[in-house]
Amino acid sequence: MLRFAHPEYLYALYLVPLIILLFWYSQRQRKRLLEKFANKKLYSVLLPVKSNLKSILKFWTVTLSIVLIILALANPQIGSKIEEVKHVGIDVYILLDVSQSMKAQDIKPSRLEKAKHDIGKLIQKLRGDRIGLIVFAGEAFVQFPLTTDYSAANLFLSAVDVNSVPQPGTAIGPAIELALKSFKKDDKAKKAIVIITDGEDHEGNLEEAIKEANKLDVSIYTIGLGSPAGVPIPIFNKAGVQVGYKKDRSGKVVLTHLDEATLKDISEKAHGKYYRGSNTDDELESVYNDLASYEGTEFGATKVTEYEDRFYYLLFPAILLLLIDFFVSERKSKFLMRFEKSES
Repeated sequence: MLRFAHPEYLYALYLVPLIILLFWYSQRQRKRLLEKFANKKLYSVLLPVKSNLKSILKFWTVTLSIVLIILALANPQIGSKIEEVKHVGIDVYILLDVSQSMKAQDIKPSRLEKAKHDIGKLIQKLRGDRIGLIVFAGEAFVQFPLTTDYSAANLFLSAVDVNSVPQPGTAIGPAIELALKSFKKDDKAKKAIVIITDGEDHEGNLEEAIKEANKLDVSIYTIGLGSPAGVPIPIFNKAGVQVGYKKDRSGKVVLTHLDEATLKDISEKAHGKYYRGSNTDDELESVYNDLASYEGTEFGATKVTEYEDRFYYLLFPAILLLLIDFFVSERKSKFLMRFEKSES
């Protein structure tokens, strides 16, 4: 199988007919001027050693070398091997709380930024496992579905903030239900859900969501971020400068508390494990180490063709032709004189 690694360079080939046309035009103009200047019989006197045939051959030598250099720049490649790369792993949906309470700074730099940092580190370590991300507050949305395209996953992760879901609240139940619906039902890969939240103000039917997870054999791990004692929620202006703290209708500063009891209950009932978030540890890595104990399932195979560069097959002849053009003069030679029409 032949292909060009940089096909955009092939557009330069459109210049070749233009170069040929310009050469033809210049030769024609040269002949017309000579005819005006002197009779054909005087050509051999005026140009005794110049060979028209050599001039033409040198032109085609340079033109051919230009074509070969353009093709070499496009880098022709030949497919040498086709192999199947099998993906073996597990399916993991991370449910990330993006409610306003995740802006609290009891986890530095904030609960949400710490969670995004840990998710990013996890994505870099994945090898074959499929990962998806669901963001939730009062509602839940799929930020990106299950994928092994980790570069794209990182890109979508970077766009997550507290404005990703405008509806206030912490709808853990609907987020679990959305994750369960987003898994591929006919896929035998081991499935798990990881919830990263402060667990406060949960909405929806949490018990029904857990029962459905158990029915589908999906384990749920939870990571609690925040302080059970409660901390205020900072408010920032458009420039990113903190201007105060969130207050209730009576003007009192609102405190956000980590609801560990709810998160422990979810993980215990769904055959997972609860981790308490901190500034120093990477709880998501610990979760992934637990998940690594599951036996990976082959869920796909991709045919990969390896290509080998072949540009040098064109570059070397091009250089050789240029060297020939450099060392060959336009003087007449006895060998070519028999093929060359006399200009006299």
